[in-house]
Amino acid sequence: MYAPTPDDWHAANRARWDERVAIHAASDFYDLDGFRAGKDALRGFELAEVGDVTGLTLLHLQCHIGLDTLSWARHGAAQVVGLDFSEPAVETARGLARSLGLPPGRAAFVAADVYDAAQAVPDSSYDIVYTGLGALNWLPDLDRWAETAASLVAPGGFLYLAEFHPLTECLDDTTGSTVTYDYFSRDPWVDETPGTYADFDTATVHNRSVEWQHPVGEVVSALAAAGLRIEFLHEHDTTLFARYPALRRHADGSYRFPADRPRIPMMYSVKASRPAGG
Repeated sequence: MYAPTPDDWHAANRARWDERVAIHAASDFYDLDGFRAGKDALRGFELAEVGDVTGLTLLHLQCHIGLDTLSWARHGAAQVVGLDFSEPAVETARGLARSLGLPPGRAAFVAADVYDAAQAVPDSSYDIVYTGLGALNWLPDLDRWAETAASLVAPGGFLYLAEFHPLTECLDDTTGSTVTYDYFSRDPWVDETPGTYADFDTATVHNRSVEWQHPVGEVVSALAAAGLRIEFLHEHDTTLFARYPALRRHADGSYRFPADRPRIPMMYSVKASRPAGG
């Protein structure tokens, strides 16, 4: 028997994210000035795995303030649409698009729940449905997410997911070397930690969050059950922040364990396609 999902999970998570938008927009972590000046928000492995997006349409689910979304436009996507449940995040993303000179027809942002994406976005399907790091842990129902996302992939198109590896949530927080938590847990994880990954020490009011852990097998199986063909599942030995004190930052901004430590997957990526015939 799994612990019940708190009734306030959605409202609590949205309040938490709404409050953190302004903090993130002002942070060095997101570096909006650098982004406006041309800094790319996408990771190298994402660019390599997604490939050339020139002339394609792209939908970004759970886009936050839109840096990844707008980066795909910079890489040549004909139209990008970002969706997020936080109104302040969407307004920030729209302002960024205007500052880059991208009209709404080229870069649009929609405020809606990801489960309602099929009814909320401007078009019925997209060449690429993209979702970025730190998204799936906020969703209680992966099957519903996969069905929604798959329904928006055009024939001949694909879904691309890059996500933090759930194994990292199972290791001890001090050294990252001992399995401490249950990989297969389905219970909601309720947390009250203040601050944010972009500024751990900032004062915040809305600190309650409800998250879920989704094993990689659950994610891949949900996408396959939704009618998509799994093209690849890749695991990566890097992450984007100092998840454990032993991690070391590299020149490309990624974090890895020192060479004398065994490697583990800390991120993974999946490409799942819809056949051109339907």
